[in-house]
Amino acid sequence: MVQLCWFFENMPPIITFIGWHDCGKTTLASQVVRHLKNKGYSVAVIKSTKETGLVLDTPGTDTFSYREAGADAVTLIAPDQMVMTTKNPGKELTTLAHRFFADADLVIGEGFKDERKISKIEVSRGDTVLLRDQVSGVIAIATDRDISGDYIFRLNESREIAQFIEKRFLVENHQAEEVLLLINGRKVAMKGFVQQALAGTVSGFVHTLKNPVDEITTIELRIQTQKKT
Repeated sequence: MVQLCWFFENMPPIITFIGWHDCGKTTLASQVVRHLKNKGYSVAVIKSTKETGLVLDTPGTDTFSYREAGADAVTLIAPDQMVMTTKNPGKELTTLAHRFFADADLVIGEGFKDERKISKIEVSRGDTVLLRDQVSGVIAIATDRDISGDYIFRLNESREIAQFIEKRFLVENHQAEEVLLLINGRKVAMKGFVQQALAGTVSGFVHTLKNPVDEITTIELRIQTQKKT
């Protein structure tokens, strides 16, 4: 089965915090999120865990009843929040971020150390083996020991790390893609003129339709080439 998805809008940059268990990833990443939020940025977070059987709703609740009935996804809408639980779609971090958090200024991940083409900040404590020697994409390290390399931070320098992220991904020379093409959940690189041609073609067809929307700012198109059995 081949699936193609086009998303016509600016896509947020993604950076993930990686490190061994109990190294302080969540603490540091949460502090960085707080600093970026204080600067006015919209930040989404995607956390990966190896634990299974986590229960977010308890027996007796309506959402639990729907899950027990076999619903593939359950979404709770409340005046102050929306909570969705669903089966793991097995998608890459990039796909999840672009599909669910396209409106964010930045998506911060926790985990996903084996994701390719994703910028990573390693959190290292003590004398553990550095992941930068095992995985790709490590652009900075936060640690409590003396190591060499570019962009080495201390574990208490969350503000400095937030400034580093802001400068690298949110301010200087960040050119967001206008069009993102995913094939089977994987991003396919396209040159600027190809993005423009694709966006222009689809947008042109859309504008010929009877559309109740006054102003079109985002177009999402999904094509499934084979019928589900």
